[in-house]
Parts: sequence; C-alpha cells; structure tokens
Amino acid sequence: MNCCSLLPFMLGILLLWPCLAAKENSDTEEMKHPAGAHPRVKRGWMWNHFFVPEEMNKPHHHIGQLKSDIDNGNNSFQYKLLGAGAGSIFAIDEKTGDIYAVQKLDREEQSLYTLRAQVIDTTTGKAVEPESEFVIRVLDINDNEPQFLDEPYEAIVPEMSPEGTFVIQVTASDADDPSSGNNARLLYSLLQGQPYFSIEPTTGVIRISSQTDRELQDEYWVIIQAKDMIGLPGALSGTTSVLIKLSDVNDNKPAFKEGLHRMTVSESAPTGTFIGKIKAYDKDIGENAEMDYSIEDDSLTFDIITNNETQEGIVILKKRVDFERQNQYLIPARVKNRHVDEQLMKYHAETSTTLIKVQVEDADEPPVFLRPYYMFEIFEGRPHGSLVGMVSATDPDQRNSPIWYSITRSRVFRIDDNGTIITTNPLDRETSAWHNLSIIATEEYNVQQISAVPVYVQVLNINDHAPEFSEYYEIYVCENAGSGQIIQTISAVDRDESIEDHHFYFNLSVEDSKNSSFTIIDNQDNTAVILTNRTGFSLQEEPVFYISVLIADNGIPSLTSTNTLSIQVCDCDDDGSTQTCGNKDFMLSTGFRTKVIIAMLICIVIIFGLKYRRKQSLFPEKGEDFRENIFRYDDEGGGEEDTEAFDIAELRSSAVMRARKSRRSATAEIRSLYRQSLQVGPDSAIFRKFILEKLEEADTDPCAPPFDSLQTYAYEGTGSLAGSLSSLGSAASDQDENYDYLNELGPRFKRLACMFGSAMRPNN
Repeated sequence: MNCCSLLPFMLGILLLWPCLAAKENSDTEEMKHPAGAHPRVKRGWMWNHFFVPEEMNKPHHHIGQLKSDIDNGNNSFQYKLLGAGAGSIFAIDEKTGDIYAVQKLDREEQSLYTLRAQVIDTTTGKAVEPESEFVIRVLDINDNEPQFLDEPYEAIVPEMSPEGTFVIQVTASDADDPSSGNNARLLYSLLQGQPYFSIEPTTGVIRISSQTDRELQDEYWVIIQAKDMIGLPGALSGTTSVLIKLSDVNDNKPAFKEGLHRMTVSESAPTGTFIGKIKAYDKDIGENAEMDYSIEDDSLTFDIITNNETQEGIVILKKRVDFERQNQYLIPARVKNRHVDEQLMKYHAETSTTLIKVQVEDADEPPVFLRPYYMFEIFEGRPHGSLVGMVSATDPDQRNSPIWYSITRSRVFRIDDNGTIITTNPLDRETSAWHNLSIIATEEYNVQQISAVPVYVQVLNINDHAPEFSEYYEIYVCENAGSGQIIQTISAVDRDESIEDHHFYFNLSVEDSKNSSFTIIDNQDNTAVILTNRTGFSLQEEPVFYISVLIADNGIPSLTSTNTLSIQVCDCDDDGSTQTCGNKDFMLSTGFRTKVIIAMLICIVIIFGLKYRRKQSLFPEKGEDFRENIFRYDDEGGGEEDTEAFDIAELRSSAVMRARKSRRSATAEIRSLYRQSLQVGPDSAIFRKFILEKLEEADTDPCAPPFDSLQTYAYEGTGSLAGSLSSLGSAASDQDENYDYLNELGPRFKRLACMFGSAMRPNN
C-alpha cells in the first residue's frame, strides 16, 4: 500500500506523514475486517486523521492534502478550512487542498485539533459536497525534562539512626506523553550525599545508609537527579536539593573542663550568700543538655542549685562559717543529665566530678557573749550597790579586743567594766517582780562592733507586807439584833508572794476583846465572821461602832496588821432583813422623797378637782435631784410672809417634843422612831452635818432665793391649798391619822402602807 495513495470518498485525504503510522494502523484495521472486503472499506477510518510531530521548526510545514473525488483538475473547485485553529495555526491551499502548519506545535499545550473541510464550485459558488470533519493529532517527542514540583525539600532524622531508616521521598514529573515510548519514564540517582544516604531509583525514597553523629555534623545537603527515557542516551534530566537535619539524642554526658574551682567567702556573710558558680559542658542540646549539680558536703555548710537558664551550678552558703574554727573547705561536686532514656543509660554510667575549694576570709566580728541570755535572782529590799550577777563577752577575732559593757534604759541597775551588774536603788517585788535588761558589749578597738544580750532579773520576795482586808466592808447591825448573830464575813489578802499557800489569823485587839460589843471567830480558811456580843443596840445613843481586827500571816517572820471596821446601827424591818439594813443610808436620803411624792399626788388631785386653770407643769425640773424639785415647789407656800415654813425653832421644838413624849406603847414607839429618822432634826449629829452642808451650799449659790437657805420644808404653810405635808406637827394627831389610802397608790407605796398601816392598827 502506497502511503501517498488517494482514498476515494466524498473527499480524498492524502496522508503524507507518517507513512509508518498509516501502515501500522492499516494493518491493524485489516485484522478487524473479514477477508475479501472492499479495500476502501478497510481503510475508510483513516480518512479523517492527520498525524504531525510537535516542535517542527520548518515554516509552513506540510501536514497533508484534501482532495475531492470529483475534482478533475480544472481549478474550478475551492477548498476551505473551518474550525478552531483554522487560519491561525493551520492554513490550506484553496486550489490544491494542501494543509500547512503555520506555527510550531506543542503537544504539551494541545495534542488534538478538530477541523472541518468544505469544497465549493467557484463557477456556481455552491458546495459540491457537505462539510466533512477531520482531526489533526500532534505526536509527542522527548522535549521536556523532569521537574521536582515540591521543592524545597527538608527532612529531620534522629542522629545515630540505623541503616535503612526512612528519611524522605522526592518525586519528579515529566510533561511528555507517558504512553509514547519512554519519554516520561524516570529514574532517580544520588549525585551528593554518599555514604550517609541512598535513594531508591524508581520511588525516590531516601534512606540512611551509614550511622550519623549530630555532634560531628548536624545537617547534610543531598542532591538528587531524575532522568527520563529510563536513563538511555538522549534522555533529559532534572535535579533538586534536600536538606537533611539530624535531631539530637542524649548520647553525651555533661563534663567539667576544670578539675578544681576556687572560691572565697567572708565569715561575716549571712546564710544564703552567693559564693561562686561552676559550669559543666554537654555536647547535646535542648532538653538533652539540661543537668543537675550536687555536692558532697558532710558539714552541711554549703549548697548548690542549678540555674535552669544558663545550666550553671550556683554555690551558696547554707550555714555561717567561722574563720577561727575552720578557714578552708574542700567539697566534691557532681553533675548529671536530668533526662536520660533507658536505652541511652550506657552513655551515662559514670558522672563527671570536680572539686570546689572554699577559702574563708577573716572579718572583724562583734563581741560574742558566753550565753544566749542570762537570768539572775535578787531579794527585794537589798541596799544600793548590791550584786546581781555577771555577764561576759569576748572578741572572737585574733586580736582579742577589750570589751566595754553598758546597760540601756535602766534606773535601778548599772554594770561595771568587767560585766558585773549591781543595783542603784532598792527593789520592790510588789512593784515589779521581773526586770528585763539589755546589756551591750562594745569592742574597744572598733566601737562599731557591738552585741546585745537579754538579762532577766527576778526579784525574790521577802515578807515585808502585812495582810489587809481584801475589800472595804460596810457593816450594819439592827437595833434589835440578838447576841451571837453573824453580821459580816471578812477575808484578807497579802501582796507578798509565799512559797506555801497564804494563811491568815484573825483576832480582835486587846481593848476590843474586853469591852467590845462584837466578837470575831476565825474560820481557819483565811476568813472570819463578826458576831454580836450583846442583845439590842440603840441608834440614838451609839449609831456607829469601831472595832480593831488583828490579821497575821504565815510568813517568816510573821507580820500583823491592825484593821478598823465601822459598824452602823440601823432601824431594821420587823423581819430584821440584813439587806434592808444595808440600804439604810438610801432610806435616810429618800425619806423625804416619799413624803414629797405623796404631797405631789395630792396636789395634782386637788388641782384637777377644782379645775385649776394653771397649765404650767408643777415639776419643771424632773431630771434633777428631788431636793431641787422641793426647792422649785416653794411657790405653793405662803411666800415671804409665811415664816413657819422654815422656822428652825419649830424644827427644834418638834424634835424635843418627840424626845420628851411619854412611851405609850411598843407599836407607837416604833412609829415615832421611824418618823424621827425621816426628819432633818438639828439634834442628830448626822443630820446636823447634812443640814450644815446644804446650808453652806445654798449660801454660795447665787441663784438660790435668800429666804430658802435651808432648803428644808416642814410643811407647806397656811396659805397653801394642799395644807401641811410635814410630820413635825403631827405628834398630837397620830391617833387620828388613817394611812389606808396608801394601799391605793400602787406598788411603789406598798412599803409605806405596810409600815404605817401596821403601826396604826394596834393603836386603833
């Protein structure tokens, strides 16, 4: 078969290139059709394909020819080329139908072009045949070299990895047609990187081929080449570089470069002082280079800590040093890695060591007392200059400076140059049982060097204080008290300190034991009781008794004190209540108050009963003492013309009248005595003193009215609507008075109602 034969059909296509391809395709097609078929049919599939190699550099390269079966060569037919690339990439000779490539074709840009052809009769201007479609296929040639598209390549692999360890895989690509021969079949090879690395030719996998050591070389540049056409002659190639870094493993132990480190420290340096630092070196990096330092110091004087940032060992003072005791230390130090894997322990079997020599420097130290504190004892009352004790301090330095002693803020002690403490004033344990002193020691050669020590002085007790009453006693006895009645329990205290428990003994003085109306019984438990020694007492005849009580202690020698007790005679209730007697002073001071309150209530009833128009308060000074209230109440009297309201003679005569009145009965006598205790009579010494004091107070008061100097009102006066409120003139009418109305005034007047009511019923 001729490669240039014309295939008759609607259009004949002349195949000029490649004949070999047409031959192969024709032979293949002949195998597909049965024998004896028409030859046009066998080759009919080839009419619409043109094959052209890429990268043809000849201008107007001829591709093939289109020719119609009815073209008789008279040049009356016109051939036209239509479709993508027609006119720009491909051109056709309108008269002959020859197709040319006007540009260089690149299969990698476009491997297939689809065009249409048409034949027109120039005489008629009409198409002689329908349009026919055909294909121009660009054939591949090896015009592209392999390329590594994932550059740059970088990999990290641990050092000392075993052979065959995977590192990284590189991949190149070839733009040529992989189905066209070996144009795109690649082989990889190692141009640089032996003997530590190798590459698989077909996969591009890089592996370890020899043991590596990061401390010798921590990274490698490996050059990889990729060739197409499986490396045959004429093949194209491309290269790339791979950076392989080795990661560290802890295969090196830290080590000291020096076997001896010298340091110094002053003996005055406090604990925690920085002395120096040591440093070990590790070829590893990162976490594998972290280390811990330790020292072997039996004296526990020094310590070492690790600086995690610089990996240095910081030596510090753990305990104070003394040059005079030890002036040099030799300390072994060790270092080891902090993080070591089990499989790498063989590299760390032995630790690195070094020696630290610390030289202690002498310093001028302050004096040192022989004891941390001193405690002395001395009896109280010792004379001036008595010895208390002695303190001692020395200079620890070699020059042994003399020491001066002084004492701070003390008025009762002083200290000599030799450290002897003596008293400057007598000591009293009851004033201060302990004295806390501070003794200062100063070097004579350097007064800046001082030390202080506490000194505690205990003042021992001597029996120099007699016992005394534990409190002030206010003792009362009723007029009707019987003999042997206990009226008070007393106790004593002693300011002295006793080794044994205090024990006190109570007795009456010799004079009181013979003539006293009272006696004392010692309970043998540091208390005693006062008892009456007779029956009946008289408030009028002897209102106060004084007895002397002797109290002795059990000290050596024993001391005795005389203590005076005052016993008040009281007018008691019928039941002889001690509590009532204890409130006698209060009853005396408030006797008039009850009368005044009753008078006020009566006045209020009268005022409201008579519809008195005056609305001003009768008691403008309610917050003041009742005596002041009585002073304000004088407007109810008869004024200056009423002289009976403050007649002293009337007071005296009334009191005398009561004193001379014959005894009528026991009940009437009790009522009379009670009323005498309530009035301020000049014949009573106690009441006389009270009146004189109030008189002096009124005389010196510029605001007091001149006519009311005594501030005492026996009755309201003849001009008062309330009548007389005084009991001075009531002696003649005692039998006629009725006090039952007191029961109607409420609980506050219950006591008055009981006293006056019960006194009147027997008389009536």
